Amino acid sequence: MSPLTLRQALVRRRYLLGAWPWRAALYLLSGALAGAVLLVCVLLLAVVGGALAVVLVGLPLLLMLALVGIPVAAAERRRLRMVGPVPLGDPHRAPERAGLAAWLRTRLQEQATWREFGYAVLFAGVLWPLEALLVGGVLAVCGGLLATPAVMAAVTGGEEVRVLKLYLADSYPQAFAAALLGLVLLPLLAYPLGWAAVARAALTRALLPSAPDGRDARIEELGRSRMRLVDAFEAERRRIERDLHDGAQQRLVALSMTLGLARLERPAEPLGGLLARAHEEAGEALVEIRELIRGIHPRVLTDRGLAAAVEDVADRSAVPVEVDLDLPERLPQPVETAVYFALCEALANVARHSGASRAWVTGRDDGERLTVEVRDDGAGGAATTGGTGLQGITDRLSVLDGRLLLSSPPGGPTVLRLDVPRVPAHLVE
Repeated sequence: MSPLTLRQALVRRRYLLGAWPWRAALYLLSGALAGAVLLVCVLLLAVVGGALAVVLVGLPLLLMLALVGIPVAAAERRRLRMVGPVPLGDPHRAPERAGLAAWLRTRLQEQATWREFGYAVLFAGVLWPLEALLVGGVLAVCGGLLATPAVMAAVTGGEEVRVLKLYLADSYPQAFAAALLGLVLLPLLAYPLGWAAVARAALTRALLPSAPDGRDARIEELGRSRMRLVDAFEAERRRIERDLHDGAQQRLVALSMTLGLARLERPAEPLGGLLARAHEEAGEALVEIRELIRGIHPRVLTDRGLAAAVEDVADRSAVPVEVDLDLPERLPQPVETAVYFALCEALANVARHSGASRAWVTGRDDGERLTVEVRDDGAGGAATTGGTGLQGITDRLSVLDGRLLLSSPPGGPTVLRLDVPRVPAHLVE
């Protein structure tokens, strides 16, 4: 049997006999006290920080003001346990690096931080006065009535006393009747006080961000882990490319030059023939390693961007390719890399399978999404299955929340469209 919440307890007969009325009152009272303290802190940070911001001293105070919602929300999530056992999860993610700078960067980029800041402002300005008014009203009415006999005995010496500033009690029977009325009102007012606590807790749950449930959290973490694996894989590709470019390729260049100089000496046969053949093989190995480097991670993509890299691929294609890419600025590196290799695979398929005489690559970046089309005048009939590599393109784009659209009726033409967010969701986080 799951534990009761305050809402469930309010509809049960034994509500007044348990601790729930006291927990509801404590929830509202603690909210009123915390809100008053929060109001003072917010005003001090805003006024002092704003006044000293011109000399830069106040900037840390304004930063603290922007982050004030984080501890407030943490305390509110703990206070919710007074009225219900179901916790409200912490939505903040752990920084990727250690240190204060990484923590601040992560928190300031999170939407949850600003939602919590808005809640803190609402709490400090509106919510706690309502809680104080409600709890204070109940305590004033019931406490004033219950204290009537004691006030008459201690203050007026048995003379008349004004009860709640409404009427005069001039005898002890009247004073005890007022106390009896307060005793009767106390349990009656416990119900509206409990429902007020339920409404206040529901408002807190609605306004504060919460962590996703277990399944959503696992899915989200799986997406982030895929992105991290892709980033690590691409970083390793770039490292291998640099090692080959700066190491093995340069040694082959030096070897080829040395063999060329040795041939100029015109040594006698058969040494001259052997040197000539070694020179040719070194040249062929140099061409192959350059192609390998370009396939691992082309230097032109890193240095000049996607448009220049696609132009380079088109120039080397066996099928003539016209390129028209409208890319006003550089894209995020994971997007450039994924789209580049997807286009390489698409153009390779055009050359190997389509029987096309010409192909066209067009694309544009509208500021939110990158859309690129590869069209050819081939025989058509392409599919994402059958080992053509299109499934690999689909998998590569899915990591970046992108998609592949294919139209390839028999007889052609074949149109392949890549649609990728300019800044995928995993990169925003």
